Parts: sequence; structure tokens; C-alpha cells
Amino acid sequence: MTLNDDIAFLARQPLLSLMERDALRLVAFAAENRILRAGDVLFRRDDMSDGAFLVVTGAVALMNKDDGQPADEVVGPGALLGELALFAAVKRPVTAIAREPTQVMKLSRSVMRRVLGESPQSAQAIAAAIGERLQGFVSELSQVHEALTAIDRS
Repeated sequence: MTLNDDIAFLARQPLLSLMERDALRLVAFAAENRILRAGDVLFRRDDMSDGAFLVVTGAVALMNKDDGQPADEVVGPGALLGELALFAAVKRPVTAIAREPTQVMKLSRSVMRRVLGESPQSAQAIAAAIGERLQGFVSELSQVHEALTAIDRS
């Protein structure tokens, strides 16, 4: 893929699409392309993250446990694995294993921080979107709390 193809591919991600084109160009330029064989482990559950992975081609199995059971989910092209890891060091919640020959783009948290530091409009747009997501999550939790309280009163 060319740099313009990479930029277009990144721009299809809801959160990344909020970034200015020049900022997205820097992210695309710094992205590391990796080719995985079937069975290659991309990362393991509880590994510390240093960025996200965008599936370009192929398929990745996501598993909560490493017990040989079938995958909990299989994702393909366009899936962004570890979006939160673009902004914070977090433990990986699942193990990710290539199901077939797969190409991924590694998006580094350190690059994302630098790019957003140089692009205040992109940083503001992403912060607003994350804020909206958090408000939605809090609202959902509030509804669950109300439902559990109602059950307790019964």
C-alpha cells in the first residue's frame, strides 16, 4: 500500500477519522507494517500495551483465555485492536493470534502523543469524542445501577 492508501485506511476508523489530514499522514508514515503467518501471536493477554494494531488483511482470533478453546471473536480487515492503547498504557485484555496470513499496521502510542501534541485541533476532536463515549458509558452504568436497585427492592 502507498502512504495515501494507508492514510485512507486509517481515516476509515471512527476515532482516527477525526484527525486532520496532516496529522493522519504523520501517523501513517510512522506506522509499522507487520506480516503474520497463521498461528503467529500478535500479543498475549495481560501484556502491557504500547500502541494499537489495525488489521489490513487476513484475520485475527481474539481469546480471553489461552486454553485451546475456540476464539471468542475473529476480526478481519479494518478492525482496530487496542484503541485505548493509543492513549494509555494498559494490559491487553485478550490474546490475539493470526488465523491466516495477516497484515497489520502497528500504531505507536508515542507517535500518537507526538502527533496530537503538534495538532491541537486533532487532539481536541479526539478528546471530545472520547468524552462523549465516557458519558454514554456512565449513562449505561447508571441504568444498570437503577435496574439492580429495583431488583433489590423487590
